[in-house]
Amino acid sequence: MQSCGGQVIPPAGYFQKVSEYVHNAGGVFIADEVQVGFGRVGKHFWAFQLQGDDFVPDIVTMGKPIGNGHPMSCVVTTREIAEAFGATGMEYFNTFGGNPVSCAIGLAVLDVIEKEGLQENAIKVGNYLVKLLNEQKTKHLLIGDVRGAGLFVGVDLVKDRKRRTPATAEAQHVIYKLKEKHILLSADGPYRNILKFKPPMCFTMENAKRVVDAIDELLTEIENAAGNLANTQLCKKKEQLTDGQNKRVHKQNNNEKSEEESNREGHCHLTNGVPSDQKTVTCRDSYVVPAKRIRT
Repeated sequence: MQSCGGQVIPPAGYFQKVSEYVHNAGGVFIADEVQVGFGRVGKHFWAFQLQGDDFVPDIVTMGKPIGNGHPMSCVVTTREIAEAFGATGMEYFNTFGGNPVSCAIGLAVLDVIEKEGLQENAIKVGNYLVKLLNEQKTKHLLIGDVRGAGLFVGVDLVKDRKRRTPATAEAQHVIYKLKEKHILLSADGPYRNILKFKPPMCFTMENAKRVVDAIDELLTEIENAAGNLANTQLCKKKEQLTDGQNKRVHKQNNNEKSEEESNREGHCHLTNGVPSDQKTVTCRDSYVVPAKRIRT
């Protein structure tokens, strides 16, 4: 699955086909498991396994999670590819490669993942997190999609669900405000409009509930502010309509009321002069927005 690309899960058989094209062109298929590996996707230890047992990359790269904070990385490949690299005459050298301290740390991380059931926790908490987020999707039109696996989930924020217009500013606002609540999320995807969930593997259901509740509150604020703005724009249009209709009536009756007096009548409850099939709206000069404006 794609990580920084926006938590996109390709359809079954996709990577098998891609691998076929790559091999025919003389290339190798590399699976980057730096963010999605080590049991994070829940069902499997490696994310590339989501494609099925018949798919095996030529090279697998892994990094940060293998050391749980200790700087480590690893490359796994076939003997054939490793020997072909050596045959080129190019030498690879790493001062700290394979040092016993890093190896001991890597083994300890693998032990903890297994003994503390962190892969199983990714399934349980991840499913609960997706359930909560899908409930928010039915409540907030800003949420266009919820996708992912285990504890690697993306929430696609859009301004229009049909056109899928990226809600980049809204996503950045949510991330910024969550920091004030001591919750760290990041944005992903080509338009930086996807909220990226990649919490620690020890993430709990209580943690998931707290994060989703905070997002619910922020999306409600954004939508209320947008609703007030839309209502104000509607009022202005109806004021213009009412003003125009009043002027036509005054002209027909040769009424010489001043423009100032006519305008004052236009700024009312918008019942006079509005066609019966249009909803009556009470207008005001300003609308309520959150105390801190949305940053764009």
